[in-house]
Amino acid sequence: MRFTTRQDLLLAVAAFAGGVVLLLARGYGTWPAIDIAPGWRLLPLAGLCVAMVFRRTRPIVGLLLSTPFNFTDVVIGPSIATLMIYSDALYAASLYGPRRAAEWLLGITTAATLAVAAAFGIALTTISSGVIAGSLAGVAWVGPVLTAMVVREHRDRADAERQRAAQMARLAEMDRRAAVNTERARMARELHDVIANHLSAVALHSSAVLKVSDLDRESINRSMEVIRENSVQGLAEMRRMIGLLREGDGEADPAAAPKLDGLERLVAHTARSDLTAGLKVLGDAPGLPAPVEHAAYRIVQESLTNALKHAAAGRVEVLLEYRPGCVVVTVDSPLGAGGSRLPGSGSGLIGMRERVTMLDGTFEAGPGDGRWRVYAELPLTDRERP
Repeated sequence: MRFTTRQDLLLAVAAFAGGVVLLLARGYGTWPAIDIAPGWRLLPLAGLCVAMVFRRTRPIVGLLLSTPFNFTDVVIGPSIATLMIYSDALYAASLYGPRRAAEWLLGITTAATLAVAAAFGIALTTISSGVIAGSLAGVAWVGPVLTAMVVREHRDRADAERQRAAQMARLAEMDRRAAVNTERARMARELHDVIANHLSAVALHSSAVLKVSDLDRESINRSMEVIRENSVQGLAEMRRMIGLLREGDGEADPAAAPKLDGLERLVAHTARSDLTAGLKVLGDAPGLPAPVEHAAYRIVQESLTNALKHAAAGRVEVLLEYRPGCVVVTVDSPLGAGGSRLPGSGSGLIGMRERVTMLDGTFEAGPGDGRWRVYAELPLTDRERP
């Protein structure tokens, strides 16, 4: 711990200089029974000023050192300078010392004030003398302690508010980061679904046209139609996403958002030379919430993309069921020669699972009986969580 602070050292020097000026101006009282040379009054003044250097670093020590010098000054005749310096010692001990010390000092100074009032009232045989003496003692002793306690309370409250503000700022930053991460995950899902599906179809059909030299004109035209259709749809969806990301450009064109009534066209354009796809719809289509309809479309889209890239020869069956309170999507495809794939492996499966989880639905994906099945149950309303 430091011995003192530069500020307290300067205050002590200034207090001593000011005290000397007040002594020269006869700013002190005298007792009739005590006759002492004015020069001796410098002793308690100097002692109080020396103790003043500890007002911040060791406030209780400073008060203990100040008390006998103040008592000496009162005995030889109280002076204004020593009274002010001792009041500052009481203030510093209550403000910078332990909280318990301020409570003790309040009790001690209050008792001392009452004692002084009683002593003067008895000695001078007048109530008014006791009241005046007690008032002066209260201002000099009790006042600094109460002032320090009030200041300390305000400081503690200000510190608590600063800590609370810092905590709120940290929580807000955590919320901001969580929101950013959530938005980044959403954008990653959308970009993956938009780009992977359409570009996979383009890549597969263009590769077929380039690699198979004996394709007839009808096969070439069919492949080019698929390439063109996926290119146009991919551009439309990319424009929709760019419109959502730009600020101040208004809402994106709702017509560009994928809907379940476009599944038939999506399934029809999902084909390889050895792979076909079909769609079956069960139940009457209710008015679906936009998030549910969007998620169902994307799940079918991603499942068909995975089938194009990984499925063996055969047929992909897409089943869309409208059940009471939910929509169920099931996509069955022939299991590829690469063997079983773990559920959730790959960014496509991760994206589908995230979409279903956000809607509090059920998602399963995995192999069985030579087929790869994707199953998603999307509730139309939020389910009650435990």
